[in-house]
Amino acid sequence: MTTIKLHNTKSRSKELFQPIEPENVRMYVCGPTVYDRAHLGNARPVVVFDVLFRLLREVYGPDHVTYARNFTDVDDKINARAAESGRSIAEITGETTQWFLEDMGALGALEPTHMPRATAYIPQMVAMIEGLIEKGHAYAAEGHVLFAVDSWKEGYGKLSGRSVDDMIAGARVEVAPYKKNPMDFVLWKPSTEDLPGWDSPWGRGRPGWHIECSAMSHDLLGESFDIHGGGNDLMFPHHENEIAQSCCAHPKGEFARVWLHNEMLQVEGKKMSKSLGNFFTVRDLLDQGIPGEVVRFVFLSTHYRKPMDWTEKKAAEAEATLRKWRALTAGIEPAASAAAAVLDALADDLNTAGAVAEMHKLAAAGEAAVLLASARLLGLLTEELGGWATAPSVDLSAHESHLFNTRQAAMESKDFAEVDRLKAAYAAAGLEVRMSKTGVELVPGPGFDAAKLEDL
Repeated sequence: MTTIKLHNTKSRSKELFQPIEPENVRMYVCGPTVYDRAHLGNARPVVVFDVLFRLLREVYGPDHVTYARNFTDVDDKINARAAESGRSIAEITGETTQWFLEDMGALGALEPTHMPRATAYIPQMVAMIEGLIEKGHAYAAEGHVLFAVDSWKEGYGKLSGRSVDDMIAGARVEVAPYKKNPMDFVLWKPSTEDLPGWDSPWGRGRPGWHIECSAMSHDLLGESFDIHGGGNDLMFPHHENEIAQSCCAHPKGEFARVWLHNEMLQVEGKKMSKSLGNFFTVRDLLDQGIPGEVVRFVFLSTHYRKPMDWTEKKAAEAEATLRKWRALTAGIEPAASAAAAVLDALADDLNTAGAVAEMHKLAAAGEAAVLLASARLLGLLTEELGGWATAPSVDLSAHESHLFNTRQAAMESKDFAEVDRLKAAYAAAGLEVRMSKTGVELVPGPGFDAAKLEDL
């Protein structure tokens, strides 16, 4: 059996992955808060943990892997969106949940085994909170229930590697008179009549954010499970608080044995921000004509633990590569298994960049059947994602020869007006023009439109 090694955030080292029960491998990943379209950064953990899900299924068998990813459908951001739009909370969360599934499906992500909604697990959350109060780890105050961080000093902060004092200094801690300690966090809070609420021993209210994942993962995966994942922006406070409340509620369990965190995403070398004008939703890119498979390829070309930079150049290169690979594998059946080198790369802390490099070697060697099997292990070259890559209705080689000959003539006449006109026309059609002393290459990029070449 393939040996998998994963970098465990908790131990800060790469470890041999040994599931608690090899016939029942379990993974939980924090999902979206559903109030708007998923942006490009939201999509990165989806793709990362989709590849891990595929790898686990490959190694342990599809029937022996359980993957849960939640939807947070009760949240102050959702309440605010409902108030400003005049739409019901149910309408907003239902619509945005479907958007999320459609957009992630366009990136080739498999649907997890379980996709629990927070609002369907309120009784489990109330029961967990009651248990924490009984064990002395939580207290009620002014309609709120708070986790007492001081009650678990031995464990709090180990995931993020920070002391409580450091966390107080470095975090925007909500100051409230009912807190015994500034770091105590909300498990339950009161709801006014205009907000979503459920009856509880502490009055009508709604859960805090952190308790949701603890209750849902416990209900679906048990007191101990194998892998918990998410973006590294969730490490503190969300994951730190999950660990505290779960370990205190179920002291005989381990909660999650391995913690994986992906790094953040940038756009053209800068942090994605609406103020910088480089903020994109996944739907924005799809509507611009950038295929979901191209987005996925760009994501997988960078290791999950490194910052990923989305650039137009990377998208164009990814599209060109995928077109070549799809042309090479057209009409053939995939090999029985992926290349050993590709599987080994994925098993080495999910080294997707290394796996892509191995697939380039397979393509160069003409190993089409093995390339196809290997790509599909990463969710690439699938039939579901292939509609965009139909062969263009023009002969690009003829255009390449025409531009090359035009340039050769221009070098004699010193008149490059026609060369410049052709280059501009090809660029306007979505082609990247690559010129060298020996030839011309026209590479279809995102949004390539063959119709614009008809008059050239």
